Amino acid sequence: MIEFLSNYCYYKRMMDLTSKQRKELEKASHTLKPVVIVGKNGISESLLQMVIQCLDTHELIKVKFDEFKDEKRELVETICNATDATVVRIIGNIAILFKQQEDPEKRKIKITFD
Repeated sequence: MIEFLSNYCYYKRMMDLTSKQRKELEKASHTLKPVVIVGKNGISESLLQMVIQCLDTHELIKVKFDEFKDEKRELVETICNATDATVVRIIGNIAILFKQQEDPEKRKIKITFD
């Protein structure tokens, strides 16, 4: 679809979340404001860079769709594939994304694995 996406695909498997983990992450995201906004430019290289940077810093982020609201599910999937993030939930025009920090000492969000 977008040529530059191949630069971001890590070909890792996204994290599978249980319903309990999703609920924990949803609860943690409740007070968060969207840090990335998809506007008229759609998914661009700079937007993907911002998502990667925000996920690296915060692990759990919200992405708001001001434009492309009808295609948000496909665009969220594209963002997740390009950044190795996992969709926690899409509520309205906001997607909650999670990517666990690789360094255990830098992890801010502790989710339980049963």
